[in-house]
Amino acid sequence: MDLKQLKTFILVAETGSLSKASDRLRLAQPSLSRHIRMLEATVGVPLFARTGRGMQLTEGGQLLLRRVTGIVHQLESSLDEVRSAVSAPRGAVAFGMMPTVSYFLAARAIERAARELPGVSLRIVEGYAGHLIDWLHRGEIDATLLYGPATDSHARTETLAYEELVLVEPGSSPPAAGEFVPFKELGRVDLILPSRVHGLRAVVEQAARKTGTTLTIAFEADSFHVLKELVETGLGATILPLSAIAREVAAGRLRGTPIRKPKVMREIVLALPPGRTDTRATQAVVALLRRELETMVDIGEWSAVLTGRKATARAPR
Repeated sequence: MDLKQLKTFILVAETGSLSKASDRLRLAQPSLSRHIRMLEATVGVPLFARTGRGMQLTEGGQLLLRRVTGIVHQLESSLDEVRSAVSAPRGAVAFGMMPTVSYFLAARAIERAARELPGVSLRIVEGYAGHLIDWLHRGEIDATLLYGPATDSHARTETLAYEELVLVEPGSSPPAAGEFVPFKELGRVDLILPSRVHGLRAVVEQAARKTGTTLTIAFEADSFHVLKELVETGLGATILPLSAIAREVAAGRLRGTPIRKPKVMREIVLALPPGRTDTRATQAVVALLRRELETMVDIGEWSAVLTGRKATARAPR
């Protein structure tokens, strides 16, 4: 078993096709087939079922993929780290983000990395908290952003910012009577929220318990894109950060109204794997993301409280 065989196996599993993997690796298909056969001989079980629809993982192949993906990623990162020890940071970095953060940050982060870190290949991996933490521990991603508090993540964590949540309604609906909506008024609204495993739902329900408010959950959807679509159709309202609806607000399709008494905030946490030294490339990407978040706050494109600055170091009450 060698690194080439494992990289071939992972790419064929991801693409489901020898021809697609051949194009990506720029190797002839017979060479890739030989790598797979040698790996199967080493493991002792078939890894793929060859069908007319392509290469489908067997049960043994699925188990091997779960076990080796993180290991191969860490090994490649280690090799990149050695190569770049006396030069600018280089190598691949997989960075996890929740969908609502990826919505406003992913493209900006990749664009900035292309300018400032030409030797680093940044890949944004989108997912929900449970998946991101699992991928972090398995070594499939190098760092991630999570909803806080992240006390149960068993990772090295640091709070980066606090962001206010707003009541999201169709752009055509009548505006609120005042400049904000008291939280208790949400008890009269048909809400569309994520399921209870979602961090945002936990934040909202915690505020409901504190105020003694009984929420009416009309629908549940774990995709924040679906949440917004359901609100646009008039089926109810949802609760999201303003940054997650900026484009729809600008187009007049949605409206966000601040929530008060209490103000509802979500905590955004940086998580890094425990017991593993971060590569220089990972450190450079983390520093870059901090700078980008600061820039967005400074120019008014993100309404958040950054905890790393002396003027905003205290968490909102």
